[in-house]
This record gives sequence, structure tokens and C-alpha cells, in this order.
Amino acid sequence: MFRSLLPESLFPRKLSTEVEQRLRLAQARADEAIVRVHVDNALLFVDALAPDVPFERALDIYVREMGLPDPAAAVVLTRTLVALGDGVMPERAVALSGAPTVELVPDGPARPRLRLDDAVAARRRLA
Repeated sequence: MFRSLLPESLFPRKLSTEVEQRLRLAQARADEAIVRVHVDNALLFVDALAPDVPFERALDIYVREMGLPDPAAAVVLTRTLVALGDGVMPERAVALSGAPTVELVPDGPARPRLRLDDAVAARRRLA
């Protein structure tokens, strides 16, 4: 029945090299967008649980509840920790170490300010 509706000539089994490349690029872009959304949501999750749960535990809960598979979970955790570290680590230390600053969401929506920034601001006022 389906053969009469969708003949194989419309959907060849083998994609051309050019189409496969475009497909891989589109998939990479989609994977990156999913990771960005997970990082933003993980940051919100950490912030929401900050009064009661340490950030490491909050991230473990987030990964478990979202059912992230191992490769994606590692990427999301790493990028979330980098974003949290950017809020804690003074800019001068980053500049001295030569480590590049990472912009996780270029031109993306503004994230809510994490409470971790309050500790950095208090240290700067005392210095």
C-alpha cells in the first residue's frame, strides 16, 4: 500500500555526499541548541535549589530527572560548571591565566543573576 503512495524514486536509499554533509551540519546545529537550552535550564535549576541544595547535587538531580544520556550529560555539566565558574572566578584571574572566556549563549536571552555572583561582589567590596 505505501509503495504506491511513496515510490522509492522519491526517497532514494542512498543520499548524495552533499546532502549527507548538510544533514550532519543541521544535526550538529540542533544538538548545540539542545545543549544550550539544557545549560540555561540547569542554571535556573541550580539557582532555584541554591538555598537548600549545593550546586553539585542540584546538577546531579537535573541530569537524572531529565534523563540525559552520558555524552550529552557530560557536555551539559561541563558547560554549566563553566558558566557557574565565570560568576565566581574574578575576571582578573581569568585574564592572568590566559584562559579564553566562553560565551555559551551569544545573543541569547539574558539569564537570571545567580546568587553565586553575590559572593564575588561582597569580596570585591571588602578588597
